[in-house]
Amino acid sequence: HVQLVESGGGSVQAGGSLRLSCTASRYTYSCMAWFRQAPGKEREEVATIDSDGTTTYEDSVKGRFTISKDNGNERLYLQMNSLKPEDTGMYYCAADVRYECAMTIVYSYWGQGTQVTVS
Repeated sequence: HVQLVESGGGSVQAGGSLRLSCTASRYTYSCMAWFRQAPGKEREEVATIDSDGTTTYEDSVKGRFTISKDNGNERLYLQMNSLKPEDTGMYYCAADVRYECAMTIVYSYWGQGTQVTVS
């Protein structure tokens, strides 16, 4: 049974930082990712990381956010710096075990989300 649990969300002023964590069941994940959903908007992919550590970022967060994971794939992180009000939303951890991120369209496993509010 795969379980993903996010933590680290909160309220912060523009320009501040937050670090999100996702604790994952011990497993070999081919791809792990962070998504976010703002009120009234569709969920969007923020950052991904492959099993070999290759990362990708949505254009609006490049240079500000950093995705990382521990070697055991048991914890996924999202370091968010220089936060903007438009970064506000529910942030979700996602993972898959079938394909690397470039080939992953539908993620098999999701966390419940952690709220980030930037004012």
